[in-house]
Amino acid sequence: MPELPEVEALRDFLTEHLTGREIVRVLPVAISVLKTYDPAPAALEGRRVTAVQRYGKFLDVATEGGPHLVTHLARAGWLRWKDPLPDGVPRPGKGPLALRVALETGAGFDLTEAGTQKRLAVYVVTDPTLVPGVARLGPDPLADDFDEARFAALLRDERRQLKGALRDQSLIAGIGNAYSDEILHAARMSPFKLAASLTPEETTRLHTALRTTLTEAVERSRGLAAGRLKAEKKSGLRVHGRTGEPCPVCGDTIREVSFSDSSLQYCPTCQTGGRPLADRRLSRLIK
Repeated sequence: MPELPEVEALRDFLTEHLTGREIVRVLPVAISVLKTYDPAPAALEGRRVTAVQRYGKFLDVATEGGPHLVTHLARAGWLRWKDPLPDGVPRPGKGPLALRVALETGAGFDLTEAGTQKRLAVYVVTDPTLVPGVARLGPDPLADDFDEARFAALLRDERRQLKGALRDQSLIAGIGNAYSDEILHAARMSPFKLAASLTPEETTRLHTALRTTLTEAVERSRGLAAGRLKAEKKSGLRVHGRTGEPCPVCGDTIREVSFSDSSLQYCPTCQTGGRPLADRRLSRLIK
């Protein structure tokens, strides 16, 4: 799933390639991708792009005097830039193409989604805050005012585990499964530790790890073409998706805890005092 660093890099890329260009066609290919119907996608046509913004994991393409095209790439969605776009009108089918945006220059981009779970979402709205997911977002963790005091206030009454708290978009915007693993590893904290139990020293350590991890990931992605961002994300991860590999810090074996539709990875030596965390799904299989 694209998270804050990849979406920020896409924002930079689209700012360079879209701003000032005229949209000539917006072609929904998969009807399921459209979450709004008024204004219609055709309302974007004939308008120039004025800005591209990011809200958490949402991308917002603003047009001059017109609506916004807001998208959330979800778990398996992606943006593919093409210069030029293929000739002809794409037809609905079983392929990954969900929506195409064509520019006056002949270039444009496709929104695609792999797999059978169709969660990629596109909204055409007069204001991005009309998108429910945008309206409920918490603060951006890379904003200038996201200091340690604000972070501590967010966690003070959180009775959830750190893993769940970091992933909650209404608490902090933009962090998903991968970077929450990376942040907790950098902070040397268990994903199961209760957020409200942090000491002042632990809060400082977690805030530093959060800002550093995300900032470094953004810098690694900056300037890359859209098609290279997935590979860059994977290559930069130290624990997430690396079950069974040695921890790059201590050499211990990276472990995994599985859930119904996701999993987390961690280093026992760095994060849990050498104790493996209980994996309920594995325990049920053993029984």
